[in-house]
Amino acid sequence: MTGRGEYRGIARGGKAVYGAPLGILMLEARFPRIPGDMGNGTTWPFPVLYRVVGGASPDRVVMQGAAGLLPDFIAAAQDLVRLGAEAITTNCGFLSLFQRELAAAVAVPVATSSLMQVPWVQATLPPGRRVGVVTVCAATLTPAHLEAAGCPLDIPVAGTEEGREFFRVLIKAESQDMDVDLAQQDVVDAALALVTRHPEVGAIVLECTNMPPYAAAVSEATGRPTYDIYSLVSWFHAGLRPRRFA
Repeated sequence: MTGRGEYRGIARGGKAVYGAPLGILMLEARFPRIPGDMGNGTTWPFPVLYRVVGGASPDRVVMQGAAGLLPDFIAAAQDLVRLGAEAITTNCGFLSLFQRELAAAVAVPVATSSLMQVPWVQATLPPGRRVGVVTVCAATLTPAHLEAAGCPLDIPVAGTEEGREFFRVLIKAESQDMDVDLAQQDVVDAALALVTRHPEVGAIVLECTNMPPYAAAVSEATGRPTYDIYSLVSWFHAGLRPRRFA
């Protein structure tokens, strides 16, 4: 490729789609996906490939442990790879349960959950500080989810179940309308509850892929660095397409 964006030499084929190396497995949902949400294409500064997994509702994945859905996620991931994806991620942090199986099935890099950042973030913190997690539902984020993502089982966790809007829209009612200000307040309130109960928390990881629109507000309210699926996927993609320097 020349400096003017022109190609020379032999062009290689073998895929159906080019220029979008990252595939995203999406839950089947109808709630709003605002900019910053993983399912909003304008969130990403690079092209991505989406594949909705039929029957994978938020309730079934978050509240029911994604029971019976592994074959559907594997098939969808394989479709994305056939289409041209060079790596796979998912639209719910609770899908850490499928990390090992998906990676084995598609033979490309897989990052199922924002929670996979926890060990990296922990390594950046001074002694006496630890990572805390804000999740859409603390009650169903089990040791199995944490272990699959490489998180310590005693990690401090706070959920949005007691809020007025975020949990209601995403899980309880799957509403097609959402009060964004109320949703943000629910996420911020959960983060504040987390650091109040656990003042040793020195950084926060947001489990839910719908939370990145509120990450800045969480960081400002808590005074803690805040990481989410956007930070994970940005890092993940950087390895797929390293920047070329002049």
